[in-house]
Amino acid sequence: MFEYFPGNYVWNLSLNLALSQGAAIGEVDEACRPLGPDPTTEEFFTSWCTLARRLVDLADADEARGHHLSAAERHRRASIYFLTAERMQKHGYAPRADAYRAGLDSFRKAITLGREDCEFVEIPYGEESLPGLLVRAHGNEFQPPIVVHLNGLDSTKEMIYGTGIAREYARRGISTLIVDQPSSGESLRLRGMPGIVESERYGTACLDYLLSRGDCDPDRIGIAGWSLGGYFAPRVAAYEPRFAFCVAWGAIYDWGALQRRRQQQLAETPAEKSVPHFWEHVLWTFGQTSIEELARFTARMNLVEDSARIRMPFLVLHGNNDRQVPVEMARHQYDAAVTSVRRELKIMTEHDGGVEHVAADNITPTTTYIADWVADVTSTRSDLQAGS
Repeated sequence: MFEYFPGNYVWNLSLNLALSQGAAIGEVDEACRPLGPDPTTEEFFTSWCTLARRLVDLADADEARGHHLSAAERHRRASIYFLTAERMQKHGYAPRADAYRAGLDSFRKAITLGREDCEFVEIPYGEESLPGLLVRAHGNEFQPPIVVHLNGLDSTKEMIYGTGIAREYARRGISTLIVDQPSSGESLRLRGMPGIVESERYGTACLDYLLSRGDCDPDRIGIAGWSLGGYFAPRVAAYEPRFAFCVAWGAIYDWGALQRRRQQQLAETPAEKSVPHFWEHVLWTFGQTSIEELARFTARMNLVEDSARIRMPFLVLHGNNDRQVPVEMARHQYDAAVTSVRRELKIMTEHDGGVEHVAADNITPTTTYIADWVADVTSTRSDLQAGS
């Protein structure tokens, strides 16, 4: 992984995730160079937002001259910088809300001015709705396959879009619905929707929404998730058999056990090297009021008993140098999915590229591998029908 801040995994991961979405390395250097080796979250926030605002000013000037594509490109990068700055801040830090809204605004302008084939959608969910991005498949197939893609603990639909995985699917004739499910993105920040253990609730809502549209193949709708989505997506697959396939991009077989381990690690880690405001963030994300309450909640977030319910084709993909989620969890997840009609475990190595958490160090080998796997699985209905 590109380590701009020597020895500081947290800041390096954030920087690499920005680069994986299309940040310009010269601009990243502009934002980071004044910070020193161990910046505070507030210093990081201020520097990255300053860069983002400069790009917005330039984009506005481009748009005023009628150069919409140039404006879109600058807004795209501004959105990355705003959202990167925002996600590292403590819940309740007042400037955070403005940065988040600015990031959403620049993202929407990037899509609109850039004339990208990405539709902003609302998925009915009980009395409310979930915001999503629908990216259509290339080609002329009337009802192509589609992947519902879920976030992790602190990612957003804009981040997933930025990785290019929807573009890789589209090139292979597959559509994508990227969702800010409860606990993530707009659903948490603007609509106050905390996370739940039973991810099949919103998984089913996404499936029903797609079936109501009629522009995808009802027999080739899959579910995928990265990072903590590696728990959410397989849980959906276990309890919503109408999904045709599942991808766990970073396997979270037992998140409760992982949090117990993380609590011990954080207790032994110098404050400046640890994840900023980690427990405050998790409490907010899941609507819990204490560490004790959170421990009882996360203890239920495991797939030990549920994995055997996954009958559909199932890809478990993990980096062999993932420093957040041990690779053993991927092996446990694969081993437990005993009824899957077509299960595969792919451990990304240095030879493959993309060995860190969610391939933040080199994302393209992973996005193309996943897109190829989905294309192979959906090219014939035999495997999908066997899992139904």
